[in-house]
Amino acid sequence: MNMSQLDPLPELPFRIVSETIGRGAYASIKKAAPLGASSPIFAVKLIHKGYAVKHGRISAKQISMEVSLHSHVGRHQNIIEWFATDEDSVWRWIAMELAEGGDLFDKIEADVGLEEDVAHVYFLQLIGGVSFIHSKGVAHRDLKPENILLSERGDLKIADFGMATMFEYKGARKQTSTMCGSPPYIAPEILACAKNDRKSPEAPKYSADLVDIWSCGVILFVLLVGNTPWDEPTSGSWEFQEYVRTNGHSTDSLWQRIPADALSLLRGMINIDAQQRFSFTHIRQHPWYTRHNGHLTANGSVSDPIALATQMLSRLRVDLNAEPTPSQRHQADAMDIDSQSPNDWLAKHSSTQPEAPINDAFFDWERPTMRTLGSAYTLSSTQPLAQSDAATSPKQSLGPSASAYDILGEEPTMSQFSQNPGVPLSLTQHARRFRDIVPAYSLTRFFSHVPPTLLVQMIFDALHQLNVPLPPSAANISRQQQQADYIAMLRVRTLDGRRQSLHGDILVGKCHLLDSTELLEVRFVKVKGDPLEWRRFFKKVALLCKDGIYSNEA
Repeated sequence: MNMSQLDPLPELPFRIVSETIGRGAYASIKKAAPLGASSPIFAVKLIHKGYAVKHGRISAKQISMEVSLHSHVGRHQNIIEWFATDEDSVWRWIAMELAEGGDLFDKIEADVGLEEDVAHVYFLQLIGGVSFIHSKGVAHRDLKPENILLSERGDLKIADFGMATMFEYKGARKQTSTMCGSPPYIAPEILACAKNDRKSPEAPKYSADLVDIWSCGVILFVLLVGNTPWDEPTSGSWEFQEYVRTNGHSTDSLWQRIPADALSLLRGMINIDAQQRFSFTHIRQHPWYTRHNGHLTANGSVSDPIALATQMLSRLRVDLNAEPTPSQRHQADAMDIDSQSPNDWLAKHSSTQPEAPINDAFFDWERPTMRTLGSAYTLSSTQPLAQSDAATSPKQSLGPSASAYDILGEEPTMSQFSQNPGVPLSLTQHARRFRDIVPAYSLTRFFSHVPPTLLVQMIFDALHQLNVPLPPSAANISRQQQQADYIAMLRVRTLDGRRQSLHGDILVGKCHLLDSTELLEVRFVKVKGDPLEWRRFFKKVALLCKDGIYSNEA
């Protein structure tokens, strides 16, 4: 169902200035600006209340709670700032700070992780934000990669208070039994609540603030390793049972990659006994937390955004000479996820990721302009170049005779396909901001020089080889969409390696370069699921389509 087909938007006290930049479980996010002004640009979350209650398994009270708790938390440098909200009988909108750096975990290589100093930066900023939320008596309860964003300078921002709760008010603490969270990041005491009758007076409850500490620990593990320590903390997970059996000294190979100094910190945060779990005081006194980090200023902000971005981009790599990896799940599994998932209580009770997320109008995704190409690269007449991008574009240095090789040589997306890992020197020389190196848009995309029909067929064949359900025919493109240089959009719905839902769109469009070269751009836009799993999926498809990927080294 398309959001645009539900009900017309209410009259808004601002202008919507973009297509969709993000989709949540029951909401669509777009950019907006004040009426009669071009700045500031902020984000607006649009919630269709009827759709959310029906498909998002969320109550109207929970929607109101998100607004009240987000506004109650107030301002902090590592939390997305809340601006304003309003509603009518159909819609609720929430205006908030725009995370101009995009999603943090879009910039982390799956199964590799970040360099230790970079992981340290984002862990300290995560703890700074979460501890501030807790100081207001609020627990987030849905800390996971999808809810961790970046500012324009590359600083971490915590988003989405849809599952937040008040755990302390005027000195009085309360516990809860609400089922929420994402399996790899969820604390085991939440699962204990799921196994019991929550209506019983003796039913177990959990402390919402302590489950946040657990989630922060798992996120630290992912920052360092590029993978979660387990799929879910249950008896069905060998990795988790090994962790329990060895009292945190797991023999699993992933744990061998954790820096020795960080191991005791992780064990303290991911303590099975919630009452023995590290507090923020314990965390801040730990040697790994207090280690010196040249990437940070005295107030905890990124000191040199360009240097940090360069280190991050250098870790992202797609080895086109690698052997294709095993397939995704079969279609039958994907269509029967509720009954086959070991944790179907999550599918039934968690309101954060419903099986029927809102879809906007066909081709409603905003198509980002690549900074490094500036006006040397055109997507369509509907995508004007922002002045801020034009000011730092290296177009002038390329000259009017610039070739596709020259132009794409400075595009961040291309560096991940290079046989020589690293960031092109010319890219860093022209950079003025964090996003000049690491763009806000996801790097799960590539360029192709093959004819459109052949490329779409290659993508179809790759999905077939991965046992991913083939999407409906993408041939029915409207005249308006053809004029906007769109070729196809393939909707993907499958399961990742953890048997969790993975939904997204594969968008194929034309791009025109200064030297009259016409290439195709293939963007993988995640709708639902873990961003590292989405990157793994992108890399599998890219390997199977490697003959169609444009490379400066080809």
